[in-house]
Amino acid sequence: MDAGIKLISWNVNGLRACVGKNFREVFRDLDADFFCIQETKMQEGQLDLAFPGYDSYWNYADKKGYSGTAIYTRHTPLSVTYGIGVDEHDHEGRVITLEMPAFYLVCVYVPNSQDGLRRLDYRMRWEADFRAYLSALARVKGVVVCGDLNVAHEEIDLKNPSTNHFNAGFSDQERGCFSDLLAAGFHDTWREAHPGEQKYSWWSYRGRARENNAGWRIDYFLVSDSLRKHVTHTDIHADITGSDHCPVELVMEDF
Repeated sequence: MDAGIKLISWNVNGLRACVGKNFREVFRDLDADFFCIQETKMQEGQLDLAFPGYDSYWNYADKKGYSGTAIYTRHTPLSVTYGIGVDEHDHEGRVITLEMPAFYLVCVYVPNSQDGLRRLDYRMRWEADFRAYLSALARVKGVVVCGDLNVAHEEIDLKNPSTNHFNAGFSDQERGCFSDLLAAGFHDTWREAHPGEQKYSWWSYRGRARENNAGWRIDYFLVSDSLRKHVTHTDIHADITGSDHCPVELVMEDF
């Protein structure tokens, strides 16, 4: 693997719809070594989307038109794992793990707690099991986690914190689980590089939220302790449209 690598993560909110907008152009312009996608909302065989020089790996939900993840990579992995090894969680296509020589790359689409927090109990089980999965990987080698984690961690991570304390994505329980993940040895790469900056990665389709920049930062790159020193650049591409989320970026060097 080259000394420096660029990783992109983007929740496309339906890959077929995004391809009909600008996905190919964004993919080529961002020119990443690893391009991780969440919420593909498709089944195998519904889209033929290949790029020269890249292999791709897909995890589809059992339910049609729902969830789903994918990774395009220029680098051949040592192994590929789908799911986290817990049957309750592994039917929604939410996780792909590539084992690379120097690290694990985990692409994840974390379950939404939904209106009225009606899926919060399930989300809490997911959080505990996913944290255990990541911690086990980190005992072997460094871990990069990317994707839509469906939580704004601190008040700086969303435009209107005071009116969202009991809403999905900003409940005390979800924020606490994110804190637990950081305490387990993972680092929010963008926040550590931009401690006082308010920038968002998701905007509701309602109420002209994107036009007014009334957003949330819920898309992340996390790295385990041993990889922290390799992080050289982070970005949130808020100017890129095509989804209600925008791509986020991580560059690591000196492996």
